[in-house]
Amino acid sequence: MHSETERLNEIIRLGAELNSIQDMDILLQRILLEARKVVTADAGSIYICRSDKLEFSYSQNDTQQKELLPGQKLPYASFTVDINKNSIAGYVAYTGEILNIPDVYAIRRNAPYQFDSTYDRSSGYRTKSVLTVPMKNNIGKIIGVLQMINAKNKKDTIIPFPLSDEPFVLHFANTASIVLQRAQMTRALLLRMISMAELRDPKETSQHVNRVASYAVELYERWALQKRISKEEIEKNKDILRMAAMLHDVGKVAISDVILKKAGPLSAEEYEIMKTHSLKGAQLLGDIQSDFDEIASIIALTHHENWDGTGYPGRVDIKAGSLSNDDVNKKSVPLKGEEIPIYGRITALADVYDALSSKRVYKDAWKIEDVLKEIRSLSGKKFDPELVEVFFDSLELLESIRHKYPDE
Repeated sequence: MHSETERLNEIIRLGAELNSIQDMDILLQRILLEARKVVTADAGSIYICRSDKLEFSYSQNDTQQKELLPGQKLPYASFTVDINKNSIAGYVAYTGEILNIPDVYAIRRNAPYQFDSTYDRSSGYRTKSVLTVPMKNNIGKIIGVLQMINAKNKKDTIIPFPLSDEPFVLHFANTASIVLQRAQMTRALLLRMISMAELRDPKETSQHVNRVASYAVELYERWALQKRISKEEIEKNKDILRMAAMLHDVGKVAISDVILKKAGPLSAEEYEIMKTHSLKGAQLLGDIQSDFDEIASIIALTHHENWDGTGYPGRVDIKAGSLSNDDVNKKSVPLKGEEIPIYGRITALADVYDALSSKRVYKDAWKIEDVLKEIRSLSGKKFDPELVEVFFDSLELLESIRHKYPDE
């Protein structure tokens, strides 16, 4: 066990590290992981306040993770908890107090809160000790709840969380809350940009872009692990990709409403105009000031390229803003195979998977078996065959993401 000074120094160091993470979802996962390390917790959950509810945002479980094959991840869960005194997490969010429970199955019957054993019964996992702390921002407002589950000693035996753990987790939670608030503001700005596109194109919803971005991150991580890319590089790229993929169709703000909102099929001329949204999106994001700008521009430009070279817009100069639609079609050289940047290839697959499996004003959602059949048939044509295999290996996780961000 580290000394108190060592643990405090580690928390300060982690606070600086967390500040480098920009995307909210990536940050939540990292906060939960590092908080569990601080108190040697086998599992944990993080909840975020949404109006009068707590949204179950992420969970981690080392015991269950060890049962999976290399590269596999536990699927997402999605539910809400009332902010009141009835549940453990709800109680902490409602009162702002810490709860340190040695055994959740031994909570006294007259306690205001009780433990919900539904997950334990369905998964076979046994929850025992639970340490739950509020996450407060810099003005003391509770923005979430951090829950540590099953403390372990050096012999890997589950023990109660020592009282000495409480101030360290609380300090870490408060530090993380400030960083999280900044990430929430970044996410809100991105969603406002997407809302502009949504006003023009009803298909471009916040839930759609959240799903596409989440799919893209999971596909990238599994692909990158297979390529033996370093953990540090993967984490850095996941953070950028999660935000950049949300803006894949931002160029549609430059397309006429007559085309975007047309109920029937587009004419050949209208389709050529629609295709320019990829170039226009890249131009919109083309003032490269950061890695995010670069990757977002690449995704906007290349997410309609096809593995076999039949996609668009091909190799074009995004600075040539005066190019007409005909100029783009005549002057561009097709991109194919690995000439297409990996982020564009991944986002293309994520975008089509979501488009086919979601209801739109002009179509019903496809049955999942039909979606999978279509994606398999497009391997080597529209999609990178290697990524298609990664997609099918990740299917359970991708399906859980789809349910996490349902269309409203």
